[in-house]
This record gives sequence, C-alpha cells and structure tokens, in this order.
Amino acid sequence: MTTHYPYQDSFEAELMRRGRKEITIRDYSATLADLFHYLSEFNTGYQSDHRVATLLDRDLEDYLMMLQTKRHIENSTYNRIRSQLTTYFKFLFLNGKTPHLPTLTLAHQPLETNLAATITWLYQLDALLRDDQLAWYTRLTLLLSSQGFTSDEFLTPGFAATHQNDPWMKVNQPFFNQFNQFLAPIQVKQQSDDWFLKQRFSADPHLTLPGLHKYLKSDEAYVGFSLAPSKLYRSYVLNFLRTHRTLSNMALADQLRLDPTSLTYYQQLLAKMD
Repeated sequence: MTTHYPYQDSFEAELMRRGRKEITIRDYSATLADLFHYLSEFNTGYQSDHRVATLLDRDLEDYLMMLQTKRHIENSTYNRIRSQLTTYFKFLFLNGKTPHLPTLTLAHQPLETNLAATITWLYQLDALLRDDQLAWYTRLTLLLSSQGFTSDEFLTPGFAATHQNDPWMKVNQPFFNQFNQFLAPIQVKQQSDDWFLKQRFSADPHLTLPGLHKYLKSDEAYVGFSLAPSKLYRSYVLNFLRTHRTLSNMALADQLRLDPTSLTYYQQLLAKMD
C-alpha cells in the first residue's frame, strides 16, 4: 500500500479503532496527502528534511491561507480541514511523534450566511477608496477585487501594464492619480512598474500574498469586515450573479471567467445566502 503522508498506516488504524467510516478515513487521507504534497513543493523548511516533528503553526497557517486565497474554499470547508489537521497532529503528539501541537493557534472561521453583509463593501467602494485611514495597498486590493480579479492575478508581475488601458482604469483615474504619488518613489527604488511592491529595497521587489495580508489584516478592525482577497473575490462573484439573473450559464461563465463546476458552486452558494 502506498503511503501518502507520514504515519498514514498508524493514523488510519487509529481512526478505524475510533469507529470512523471508510469514506471518512479516505477524506482525512486526501486532506493530509494534499497538505504534505503542498509542504513538499512549497515549504523550504519541510523540503530540507521532511520531518513532521519540525512543523510549526505558521506552516499550517500558510497551507490554509493557500486554500482560502487560491482555491477559494468556504469557511465550512476551512473548519472541516482544520478539524482533520487537529485530530492528526494531536494523534502524533500523544504518540511522541512530534513535540508540537501546531494546530493550537488555528482559528475557527465563522460561517457567513448573510448576503447583504457579504456584498455591502462593493456599494461603499468610492468612500473606501477615498479613506486615508486605509493603506494604499488595501484600497487597491478592494478596487481590483471589485473588478473581479483574484490575488493570483493582480499580484502577478506585469499585471499593471496589461490593464493600463482598461475602462475601469479611466473611471477610477482620480484614485490612481493619488495612488501613483505614493507608488512612484517605490517604483523608482525597486526599478519596477508594477503596483504591489515591497517598500524596502529587495532583489525580488514584488509583494507576496502573505506580505499583502499584513496590510489587509491591519485594516480589518477599522473597516469591520474581512479583507481576505478570496472573500472579496467571492463577494464580487455573488453580487454579479445576484444582479445578472437573466444571463445564461454560458454568458455568466464567460464574463466571470469560471469553469462550469465553479459557476455551479457559486450559484448554489448564492441560493443558500440569498
């Protein structure tokens, strides 16, 4: 039998001892296999020795952040995966396989069921863009999310140049006139025309998603809603579906740049929240 993650055989045996159904055990294993595949591909610390005992809370937080921002998982899915990781690492801890409990600091995500609360910021966008209490990168994230771009897209080098002549750029020119006053010195320092740049000189000047999250997290308490790009993007999609109910699925998929499975998912989510 192929092993897809550390201590798979003993952990699955423990789940069986607890009376877990086969389908549940398969779900645990799929989650853990995905976690350790991600760590093997993108976590330099784990890549160096592949020792589960060296994993810390920040390693799991990075994985969960990826699920939220790149795969756009819902809070209910996040909480299910968090619970599975907690069960696994508690098993390892109690059996002396790791000295850490890296899931202790993983926060439970509240379920969002109120559509109005989810999309309100889209109708407050002009005021948010003018609000000097918000970081420039926070305001730019809000603007780009309101146009249906994901963080994967707008953090990609060259994004700014690609979209310089888009109609929404012209509509929001007053914002960009002010934003460019902030950005111009940074662009000179970093020798880059991109928008999301580190403020300190760096060989790689582009702001990463965790780096952007530092700005967003600082502003969340002030605005009173989640600024996670994945949630902002979801708000955009739900609001678009809500306001374009007469469009065919083909037209919706084309305008939202979604595959049929993703479109169905958001339509079902809207039906639950509407």
